[in-house]
Amino acid sequence: MSTARRASFGALTATGVALALVITGCSAPASDTPSTGEAGGDLVIGVTSDPDTLFPWKATQFQAVNVLQNLYGTLTEFDEDLNVVPGLAESWDVSEDGLTVTFHLREGVTYADGSTFGSEDVKYSLDAIAAEETAAVAASSLASVAAVEATDENTVTLTLSAPDAALPANLAVINMAMLSSDDTEEGLNTTPNGTGPFILDDRKASQSITLAKNEDYWGDAALLDTVEFRVIPDESSIVSAMQSGNVQLAVFDDPLVAQTAEGANVEVATTPQLSYHALQLNATRGDLTDVNVRLAMQCAIDRQEVLDTAALGEGEVTGPITSPAYKSDPEARPCPERDLDKAAEYLKKAGKEDGVTIKTIVSQGEYATSVNEAQNLKAQLADANITLDLEVLESGAFVDRWIAADFDAAVALNGGRPDPDGMYGRYFTSTGNLNKVAGYSSPELDALFAEGRQTADPETRKDIYAQVSENLEDNAAWIWLFTSYTYTATASTVDGFTPMANGSLQYLRTTSIK
Repeated sequence: MSTARRASFGALTATGVALALVITGCSAPASDTPSTGEAGGDLVIGVTSDPDTLFPWKATQFQAVNVLQNLYGTLTEFDEDLNVVPGLAESWDVSEDGLTVTFHLREGVTYADGSTFGSEDVKYSLDAIAAEETAAVAASSLASVAAVEATDENTVTLTLSAPDAALPANLAVINMAMLSSDDTEEGLNTTPNGTGPFILDDRKASQSITLAKNEDYWGDAALLDTVEFRVIPDESSIVSAMQSGNVQLAVFDDPLVAQTAEGANVEVATTPQLSYHALQLNATRGDLTDVNVRLAMQCAIDRQEVLDTAALGEGEVTGPITSPAYKSDPEARPCPERDLDKAAEYLKKAGKEDGVTIKTIVSQGEYATSVNEAQNLKAQLADANITLDLEVLESGAFVDRWIAADFDAAVALNGGRPDPDGMYGRYFTSTGNLNKVAGYSSPELDALFAEGRQTADPETRKDIYAQVSENLEDNAAWIWLFTSYTYTATASTVDGFTPMANGSLQYLRTTSIK
């Protein structure tokens, strides 16, 4: 592994916008955690749902993201500690005014179909992601990018409308995958064509998806020959498959299931997550257009009880921002503790003393605690004369309704990010590409997010995002509940896999079978 300089996340936030953009290095996460196991072998991962898309720019379902992370590459990447490190760009630099960022691409990188990756693909990808007609879920991450130029075959120059401290981290998520300029969404949903450590080998709809080692991967070659994601309807059945030796790795959400998995031949690692559980409220619909109704709901919920009921108390009550350097204080909100009297006052202000009914969608299958969360929320809110009318949907149907903002409320598990701009800028700004899903924005939030991207001083950024958090809580945009853990179960024959706080399975590239 190269010994070139690599900034930590803490250093990124402490050195200003310009230095945050200029991180040089020659190594990627593939080299950071070398496996001690023998090369080769076939790994079976138990999952509860089939990917709902294989097109990385539109992937929001966790299972789809986990598969795509191993098929595609991004300009920057995260290492196991969520430091931003080089990916398809081996280095980048920024002009003194912070308005020009130049990426120097790796040479000799090829796509799965054998075609060569170059600057035209980067320009095509970034322009297409930013284009409204693409409907890319991370389009807002490029809000500061005014122009993209393929300067030469291995150099890309971004002209920014304002300095952007969040850009390196925002480019590292799989929704920013670099696609070939020759490919289409329709084609990639059938035959993925990426630069990642694995390629698609086989897919049986609703049964399994199998990846094979990419022999031409630019980084250290994967050690496994194949990785099969095998669809098994529930986590308890996955445990049985592990105990019988048919599955070697699984990531559980339910701590009870994780306890049953651990045994003589299975180890379980517990990893705190940046992802957060929330009751999302669509403030553009029905009774939820009244902030007093939303605040009544917020005050009627004991978040610790939801956590205890759904996840055995394994986690912590959270505010909006889970990013370590900008973490929200869950006490800094209206009704940090359940207050039914206050909830009644808010309902009275809204003229809804007789109560309200809120239609709420719930996913079944994508994560294990969803239905238990929903049922506990329903029971608690009933005490405040607020009825949650629950509609339980399979994972794919839930995602379709969610993306279309076809809900009044949604019980959701959303992925967190190291930088809060990438985490929430696409949701809670008026021009954010997922603002329709969020259902809430304001001129104050627009100004705060713009200031957060452009600000160099780390303490100032912390203050800005504390104001973002306060605005979201005071207006009960959503009701943030808790963060929890993932429980990674591995058979004793599995070596070299590193769980991550963002839930990524990117370290399948360093995994082997003993």
